[in-house]
Amino acid sequence: MAAGGIAGRRLFRLAPLIAGFLCLSVLMFVAGCSNAVRWMPEYHTVREGETLFSIAQLYDIDEGRLAQWNHLGDGSLIYPGQRLRLTGPAPRSGRTASSSGTRRPSSGLSPPARSAGQKVDTWRWPTSGKVVAAFGSSAKTHAGVEIAGSHGQAVEAAAAGEVVYAGSGLKSYGELIIIRHNDTWLSAYGYNETLLVKEGDKVKAGQRIATMGRGPGRKPLLHFEIRRDGRPVDPLRYLPHR
Repeated sequence: MAAGGIAGRRLFRLAPLIAGFLCLSVLMFVAGCSNAVRWMPEYHTVREGETLFSIAQLYDIDEGRLAQWNHLGDGSLIYPGQRLRLTGPAPRSGRTASSSGTRRPSSGLSPPARSAGQKVDTWRWPTSGKVVAAFGSSAKTHAGVEIAGSHGQAVEAAAAGEVVYAGSGLKSYGELIIIRHNDTWLSAYGYNETLLVKEGDKVKAGQRIATMGRGPGRKPLLHFEIRRDGRPVDPLRYLPHR
């Protein structure tokens, strides 16, 4: 029998194996590509029970970078419904001179505008009572102060702004209200009994927003925070002396 005929029959018998190998190779290639070019959404909406750490783990992002991109400071005050950016601003192109000596326009996104100039003109005390735990005095007040009072007494907005959160999604804060005053400043009011405003409401300075509830030890307390660019600051530096 001719050598060509034997070779032809061998190729015929091996054809299914060759086809299977090629198919497997294509599938492996596609799988590899899908892992290498994984789709990443631009934003994530915080859900009940999520933390900055769990969100960073979900998308394989460094927790510190995620906080930086969203001006979150230490990231402890994130709340359900909050929209977080999952990618940083694209780098701007370097200054490159063209043949005419003019500057070429930069590509990509510009870094977010700095908000250092934004401020709150006047802060008000959110409730009457004595400060019983100072800023940074314990793990419970690492981000704010605790003000003692009477159960059910008025809690008021420390400055005008918009309510961006009202609920109990952050367990350590109880019934919580967060007011955004501008792109730089937030204030937070925890341990409330009854919430008198809802998300999206515009509030005036001194407007009643809640009634005081009970904090640790079942004592009537208001947990109060002021945050600048997401970072907690000592409220006593901004509230009027009394």
